[in-house]
Amino acid sequence: MKGIILAGGTGSRLSPLTKVTNKHLLPVYNKPMIFYPIQTLVSAGITEIMIVSGKGHAGQFLELLKSGSEFGANFSYGVQEEAGGIAQALGLCRDFADSEKIVVILGDNIIEDNLKKSALEFGGRKKGAKVFLKEVKNPQSYGIAEIKENKIIRIVEKPAQPKTNLAVIGVYMFDEQVWNVIDGLKPSARGEMEITDVNNFYISKNEMEYEVLNGFWGDAGESFDSLFEAAKLVAGK
Repeated sequence: MKGIILAGGTGSRLSPLTKVTNKHLLPVYNKPMIFYPIQTLVSAGITEIMIVSGKGHAGQFLELLKSGSEFGANFSYGVQEEAGGIAQALGLCRDFADSEKIVVILGDNIIEDNLKKSALEFGGRKKGAKVFLKEVKNPQSYGIAEIKENKIIRIVEKPAQPKTNLAVIGVYMFDEQVWNVIDGLKPSARGEMEITDVNNFYISKNEMEYEVLNGFWGDAGESFDSLFEAAKLVAGK
């Protein structure tokens, strides 16, 4: 399996810090934010990793991360030239994936759990996808998984009346069907290609699995409060 870290976007919710750098290069306690998803993938045994950033700061990622050798990995780089959504950024990685299964992680996601067992199990599946869930206090702010008889029946973005408090975090596992799904997507009302639409495709095919995380999860790029909270969680460990 190959790993993909999506680290684009404008980071407007963390302005003015992001006027001079990409949000994924901001510090979370004692490391740049991007170091944490890299470690998540490497700890899961995934060392072929593509990092997709926006065009304004791509050189900073290369200067910081280089070939990936100091992480025990081999990095490739891609540039998302406009803010077209998570699924659009993922679409840039088709050639890199080369028909292998992929693990995708958003560059501002900080998780405590080791995903090695999950990655091995998914690698042995013939087809399908997998998402990771975490209980949250403010489900109206996230994509929320609705579950029936231990299966996800749909994912709803920022529901006004959430049916669960299980947020879909920014870690996804996909088989090679994902590229055809992305090809068939239409932009949402906000003009972006939504990863929720990709996930709901797999749900409609009854090919989606899920796992609820045990350890902490931090969405470090969501707000100043979440960035501070993630730093406290990391410092406490």
